[in-house]
Amino acid sequence: MLLKGERTFVVRDAGGFVAHVNMPGWLKPRPTDHGHGPLAMVVESLLDPGRQIAMHEHRNDEIISWVPDGVMRHDDRATGRLVIDRDHLMVMNAGASFWHSEETLASDPPLRMLQILIRPRAADLEPKIQCGPVPAAAANTWRHLVGPQGEGAPFYVRSTVDVFDIRLEAGARVEFPYRQGRDLSFYVFTGSVVAGAQTFAEGEQGLALSGGRLEVEAAAPSILVAFVLDPNAPVTRQGTIGDHRKIPPAILVRAFLRWRKFRHMWYRLFSQRRPKAKKAM
Repeated sequence: MLLKGERTFVVRDAGGFVAHVNMPGWLKPRPTDHGHGPLAMVVESLLDPGRQIAMHEHRNDEIISWVPDGVMRHDDRATGRLVIDRDHLMVMNAGASFWHSEETLASDPPLRMLQILIRPRAADLEPKIQCGPVPAAAANTWRHLVGPQGEGAPFYVRSTVDVFDIRLEAGARVEFPYRQGRDLSFYVFTGSVVAGAQTFAEGEQGLALSGGRLEVEAAAPSILVAFVLDPNAPVTRQGTIGDHRKIPPAILVRAFLRWRKFRHMWYRLFSQRRPKAKKAM
């Protein structure tokens, strides 16, 4: 079963810093969790040039900072200053506590990136940070970026999830990464693709539950990020961001999604029945 999520309605604007928060669990017909297994959320973040997010603490989140273009400048109390761009990836294994800040310089271009929040297998693990070059990207080929600790991926998280990205040329058709018994989630960062006879535009996401292999075709030049995960993996839900206490409970989300679906149906029906205006005599 392939479920589709439209562009998120959860947007936080902090003045020069805008976050579009995508909840993979909310794609399900009857969601019980905003996340899906170890994947808590996928946040599309936009940062204006010359904007700083002051030093702040994270706990019990594994945060992947993926920057396809532009520059994100990081500073923390353990390693100092780091730069993340299209050739470098950062994974913050926050664990018990990790403090950091983020910024762009006035001379930097506007930043658009993904911050991917993974639930670790247990609470209060040792805090760590990883930052370094990523393998060179090849067109129409999935690039393995992150995997479970100890399984040989270029970067690791302490949970059962693998992260891939790809740059597709228009008309290219490839198979999504696959692992038996795992679910697939994906996010269209740019472009437009077709998967499972459905079209996914920029900012939309998909969730394939316990299915077989799935192909994707690019209707336009596109960039995608995919997650192959174990939905039943042991996780802790104590992340300061990934499982923030202000995230609405599933029962409220189900009610809102039903109301929004009814509103769309009513609007379409009303539009179809509305008589056309008579031409002026």
